[in-house]
Amino acid sequence: MSWTRLDSWKQQYYTTSGVVVGYAVCSSLLAIINKYAITKFNYPGLLTALQYLTSALGVYLLGKLGFLHHDPFTLHTAKRFLPAAFVFYLAIFTNTNLLRHANVDTFIVFRSLTPLLVALADTAFRAQPCPSNLTFLSLLVILAGAVGYVATDSAFTLTAYSWAFAYLVTITTEMVYIKHMVMNLGLNTWGFVFYNNLLSLMMAPFFSFLTGENVEILAAVRSGSFDSAAFSAVALSCLFGLLISFFGFAARRAVSATAFTVTGVVNKFLTVAINVMIWDKHASPVGLVCLLFTIVGGILYQQSVTGPGSAPAQPKQLDIESNSAGHDDDDDLVGESEGMGKVTSR
Repeated sequence: MSWTRLDSWKQQYYTTSGVVVGYAVCSSLLAIINKYAITKFNYPGLLTALQYLTSALGVYLLGKLGFLHHDPFTLHTAKRFLPAAFVFYLAIFTNTNLLRHANVDTFIVFRSLTPLLVALADTAFRAQPCPSNLTFLSLLVILAGAVGYVATDSAFTLTAYSWAFAYLVTITTEMVYIKHMVMNLGLNTWGFVFYNNLLSLMMAPFFSFLTGENVEILAAVRSGSFDSAAFSAVALSCLFGLLISFFGFAARRAVSATAFTVTGVVNKFLTVAINVMIWDKHASPVGLVCLLFTIVGGILYQQSVTGPGSAPAQPKQLDIESNSAGHDDDDDLVGESEGMGKVTSR
């Protein structure tokens, strides 16, 4: 009997460890992979559409094979979900264009600013109580780090920061309003992923024509400018978008909310470290220090809003974020755009 229990414990231990490591790897690499993908494949609309396709098709096929259950697609639910999907699409669209024009560090700084705006919006528009002293302090630390980063950013461009502010507005809108509306639809988690990605995929052609990207894509197809490096980058981005959705859900179930939050924080530090080591597309040393301040502020924020007896956080949208899942910490708790909805990184 004891050997059976020991074997069961070992199996659970290795399963939990594998899930957490898988989530950490996907989460820490996703923003960098998306940056690499948009560098090699400079068509943000088509890139995100392929990610939506991969995520929606992946959920559908896994559902057919019996590995997961998602709510069936109905026109009535799709109509009610459409506003949420529209805001989500805008969040991912602005996120991808931010990565197109700025480095990963800039994305992390602006992503870390979301708790500040969400707290202000909740207090101003949703009659939520004012933040506690510790929460207010953590938000000031985040703001100070972000201001310092912007002030010392030698790669500052109006285009990049315009996309950054657009991303900040859309992801905050999604967190404050859309998530509460979606909760009333009664979808399960994979149903949420399926609807989000499928409806976003349907919107992609409209935005492609609106931005004129369809003309660029047709010209690239005629000239044969797509190479194997671009194909590999896009495939890797789509794969990680789907993987982070799976590992994100599994990790939430396997560990406590606190452990999941700690993993999210570690992932941010890993993202910064890996981004510095692999190429020169990163901030200056002073900018990196300011970036670390925003991350520390995020840690303090999590401590201030998570009580010792808190129940595990309910999945929302992995980060953006991230890109298809891709683009998902407070980030992990409020916007994994880095996976779930897209499958982020909101």
